[in-house]
Amino acid sequence: MSALPSLGSLHDDPVVPDGRAAGEAPAVTVARLLAGPPLGDGPESLVAHRARVGPLPDLGGADFIEALSDSGLSGRGGAAFPTGTKWRAVAGRSHGNAVVVANGAEGEPASRKDRLLMATRPHLVLDGAVLAARATRAREVILFVNRTFSDGIAALRTACAERGGSDGVAIRLVEAPNLYVAGEETAAIRIIEGGRPLPQPVPPRPFESGVDGRPTLVQNVETLAHAALIARHGAAWFREVGTAQNPGSVLLSVTGVDGQVHVVEAAPGTAIGAITGQLGLDLASLRAVLLGGGFGGYVPGPIAAAAPLSDSALAALGASLGSGIVQVVRPDACGLAEGTRLVRYLAGQSAGQCGPCVRGLSSMAATLEQLVQGRQRWRGEVEKLRRWAGQVEGRGACHHPDGAIRVVLSIVATFGDEIERHARSGPCAI
Repeated sequence: MSALPSLGSLHDDPVVPDGRAAGEAPAVTVARLLAGPPLGDGPESLVAHRARVGPLPDLGGADFIEALSDSGLSGRGGAAFPTGTKWRAVAGRSHGNAVVVANGAEGEPASRKDRLLMATRPHLVLDGAVLAARATRAREVILFVNRTFSDGIAALRTACAERGGSDGVAIRLVEAPNLYVAGEETAAIRIIEGGRPLPQPVPPRPFESGVDGRPTLVQNVETLAHAALIARHGAAWFREVGTAQNPGSVLLSVTGVDGQVHVVEAAPGTAIGAITGQLGLDLASLRAVLLGGGFGGYVPGPIAAAAPLSDSALAALGASLGSGIVQVVRPDACGLAEGTRLVRYLAGQSAGQCGPCVRGLSSMAATLEQLVQGRQRWRGEVEKLRRWAGQVEGRGACHHPDGAIRVVLSIVATFGDEIERHARSGPCAI
């Protein structure tokens, strides 16, 4: 079992392990992506990486894409799209001219899993990117990394130097702006081309026309790292963990009541409360938990504790696995105010090009702020939020407003009693 690293507060730069010795992780965790030397030791070298997992197999593209499909691996960046299907679409249009983008933008403040992976297991990420290039007959790999991740950028640059160009594909690194929307695949492509971080209407989709008009595979770095292990161990091995619908392990960024962010590798199907309990977090005793971050929703603590880690279970609660965020609402915090701050952040992270997103999210954030301050017509304001949600959903160039709407509706559902209390007694004195 791997250590469960704590990454400090949301504003700290370095990756800081929590001191748990390797091998001490509880049974509810698994060690696949995070297996190996202690995470606090920094990036794993190429020699150590190959000694631990072996050389990268020389696999036929079509055969490996079929193995990915059989494994059931889906995207770990939030969309959960089937990986084999995505690679097959690019391969079918490549003609030796495709591009692979390893997406490590990770712009959501509560997410640290991709940063940890790049900073400690860079060769696993590079292996996955090289496999993707070979399978899709791409001529270039672009490492698209959040510019604030100094440790991840340094680890990947060192790893590329260690490999010495032996992978047979050109690899370059592009630093991404620290923006929520920068990780959206069409926005990432535009940034790589030198443009502004603006999501683009589809079609055409990236697999049809991406970087410089070439077929482009944009894949989250965690997904690529999983692919590197599937290449070595096979689809059946990958499915030994998780459930039939959600196979394999997932990385979670768990924010505790102290603001510390822990990265945990867990198996889908495990009760969320069992996972967080190993970090000393009793979800059942807490007011609420944000599951899925900006594409998720707030869920009452006891319900979240009992919920299995799966797409279907979380969707039924109005949340999602998203990018693997589990963020508790502190016992001494006002849940309504916490949720409102998140909606205001999401409104501020709009790319600014679609009216429903720009005006709709800003108006919903303003209405929630009024409810925090205690507005007497609270029932009418809540109904207005629900009406606006229906008018904005599905009307942007990307899915940013759809995720924000899910958060808004979960605030109304989970913190309804707080909205009424604020209307009658004014804002919380905390």
